[in-house]
Amino acid sequence: MVPNSKDALSVDQRVRQAGLRPTRQRVALADLLFAKGDRHLSAEELHEEALAAGVPVSLATVYNALHQFTEAGLLRILAVEGSKTYFDTNTSDHHHFYIEGENKIFDIDSGPVEVRNLPEPPEGMEICNVDIVVRLRPKRSV
Repeated sequence: MVPNSKDALSVDQRVRQAGLRPTRQRVALADLLFAKGDRHLSAEELHEEALAAGVPVSLATVYNALHQFTEAGLLRILAVEGSKTYFDTNTSDHHHFYIEGENKIFDIDSGPVEVRNLPEPPEGMEICNVDIVVRLRPKRSV
C-alpha cells in the first residue's frame, strides 16, 4: 500500500505531534489505523491488514506500535475478554457494546449511559476514565 503524499504527510505529522519518531512501519500502521475513521481492532487484526496491504511487519512490531500509540494518546486500549485487547481510534470518553462469541465491539451512542456514585479514589490518585462494556448475545428461545 502506498498512500498518496497528502495522506502520508498528515499521518507523518500526526505521529510526530504525538512525540513519536515517524518510522516507515509506524507511519504505515498509523495510516491503516486512522484511514477508515473510528474503529476498534486487535493487534492480530491490524497485523493481518498490514500484511494484506503489503506492509512487511511482525506481530511483535504491531503490538509495540499499538502500545506506543496508546501511550502517546493516539489510541485507547480496551481489555474486553481476558487476554483479548482492542485498540480504539476514538479516544474520547465513551462506552461500548461487545457481542460475545463474535468478538465484535462497537460504540454506544453518547447519552444513554450515566455513571454515578463512584468511589473516592485513594489518596494521591484521580479517576481519569470509566469504561463500560455492555456484553450482548443473541436472545435465547424460551
